[in-house]
Amino acid sequence: MNWRDHIHSDPGILGGKPVVRGTRISVELILEYFADGCSLQDVLQAYDHITAEDVRAALSFAQEMVAEEQALAQKRAA
Repeated sequence: MNWRDHIHSDPGILGGKPVVRGTRISVELILEYFADGCSLQDVLQAYDHITAEDVRAALSFAQEMVAEEQALAQKRAA
């Protein structure tokens, strides 16, 4: 999945936080739902204007950001 098709950042929307394209639903908010024990269905019911693919893109984005941070941390440690 190419999360870039679903997730973007604009300084004029939520201060530049990554959001689901065409919404003000941030990746951070989606992650908070899952961290609180909610399911995909819970997220989709709360925000019926996003899709399961949008949510998977948010998770893919977050995974990639963590991987990049880990790589940067390893470079700094070397």
